[in-house]
Amino acid sequence: MNPKNERAELAADQRLGVGNVLTELLARGTGLDTPTLTFDTEVDGHPAWQALTLAELGERVAARAAALHDLGVKPRDPVAVFVTASADQVLSYLALVRLGAIPALINGKVPVDQVGEYIRRLGAVGVIADVPHWDALTSVGSATPLLADPADLGKGDPAAAPKPYRHHGNEPVVITHSSGTTGLPKAVIHSHHSLFAAIRHRLTLPKGQGIDRMLGALPSAHAATVIAVNLALTNRAQLAVLSQQAGGPVLDAIESWQPHSVLGFATTWSELAGEDLSQRDLASVSTWWNTGDCAHEAHIRKLIAVGSRQTITAKGRERRTGSFFVDGLGSSEMGHSQFFITHTPETTRYGRCIGKPHAFSDVAVVDDDGEKLGTGEVGQLAINAPTLSLGYWNDSVTTYRTRRDGYFLTGDLVYRDEEGYYYHVDRLVDAVDIGEGHKLYTMLCEEQVLAQCADVLECTVVAVRTDDGVATSVLLFLDPGADQEADRTDEILAALDPWVARTVERVVAVSPDRIPLGATGKVRKILLRRRFLDGELFGTATTAGEVAA
Repeated sequence: MNPKNERAELAADQRLGVGNVLTELLARGTGLDTPTLTFDTEVDGHPAWQALTLAELGERVAARAAALHDLGVKPRDPVAVFVTASADQVLSYLALVRLGAIPALINGKVPVDQVGEYIRRLGAVGVIADVPHWDALTSVGSATPLLADPADLGKGDPAAAPKPYRHHGNEPVVITHSSGTTGLPKAVIHSHHSLFAAIRHRLTLPKGQGIDRMLGALPSAHAATVIAVNLALTNRAQLAVLSQQAGGPVLDAIESWQPHSVLGFATTWSELAGEDLSQRDLASVSTWWNTGDCAHEAHIRKLIAVGSRQTITAKGRERRTGSFFVDGLGSSEMGHSQFFITHTPETTRYGRCIGKPHAFSDVAVVDDDGEKLGTGEVGQLAINAPTLSLGYWNDSVTTYRTRRDGYFLTGDLVYRDEEGYYYHVDRLVDAVDIGEGHKLYTMLCEEQVLAQCADVLECTVVAVRTDDGVATSVLLFLDPGADQEADRTDEILAALDPWVARTVERVVAVSPDRIPLGATGKVRKILLRRRFLDGELFGTATTAGEVAA
């Protein structure tokens, strides 16, 4: 079959969604020997870093579906999946949706006390957990029973698997969770069609550069990985799914597996940008795909300077040094990045520009009363799109608090310029009104510092309201080769807007392990604010030595 024709057929098939892509492709009976998913760990005797063909993937999933069926798992049963390896996460998801059960994928880095409460609120019928995670759940007294260790599920008989469940478009098919930066992660419900909507849109477009061989440096329990798996399958492309997203291991995987594109979150790009990329073989990479929070200019510029890409010139197609970076803004609740902008070494539009909305997204910027704002006015981002989640599992209160007039309020603060480009300035919970018509946007401050201060690899800005007004702390992670003891106050203040600079109480170089992070690598600023208000690390110190003490 002509691949272009197949992509168009899949896009038009309204039965298709993230609950049945694999089984529908198997039913077609074509391309069964095509390599699909690669994992970084051995699974069922299949070696790490060796691709599973479509037929092999189907067999492994059917084996797990048969084992889960024998354990009593039924359609519509919510089942928690709390594991380490990407293979266990992805194969459990595919097996559960084959049965019509609802996998609740949990990031293995979420603190176990939170996971215990999260699973309780889910009302899960059971947990698929590897030994370390099950031992941890037991230690906090989790009452939800263990269904199986994922290592045992592969022993099922593929031939004994029941026929695939028939999914419908608006039915819940998988649960992922928010990052948990402000507290207990929220259980986000995705329907059969919602997580497939952006894939369906992409299938109507020409294949993007690099999509044929992708490296997924995303948390494997995240909605973004569910999308990536189904994007790869529908495009008959290869996807390697990593179990960790730290900079060093990701670079090692790029060198050994030679992907054409890399998918990740902003925290991974930050770590990659902190490495000496000139000493790495990154020539295979043409595209870096970002989702979740938008990325910083300082990190993007380092990545697009390496790799190679095809360009159209007067002489025809040419391969040039330097890669693409596709940026945007998304979240579990949005179901997919709602914006896109493509950077190259020639790009000049930065300043936390997240680009323009995808064709499937209806975007508005609204004030606190839900009224739409005009060009240049900062307000809450509101989204109406087929990718949106159904809401929060067992939490209708939070679901309806975030919905207004058909829009989902994302919790992000943005504005639109006269050319229709959108810019992200902060999360609503982190911004502070400092009076005199000015507001302090912490993420915008971080962008300014990183863009202006070459020795700063990463920056966290936290503003707290005190009895005396607003006190801002600027925490710097410096290049190891930089002077760690130098007073950088003047340099940092010069990078900030004057009304923000007047609130800065301290500029401190810190070790990255002093910054509390959520499971997906986002900074937990709510914890930093509490610590500062409690007096921890709070003062006018400007040296790393005093902070470390």
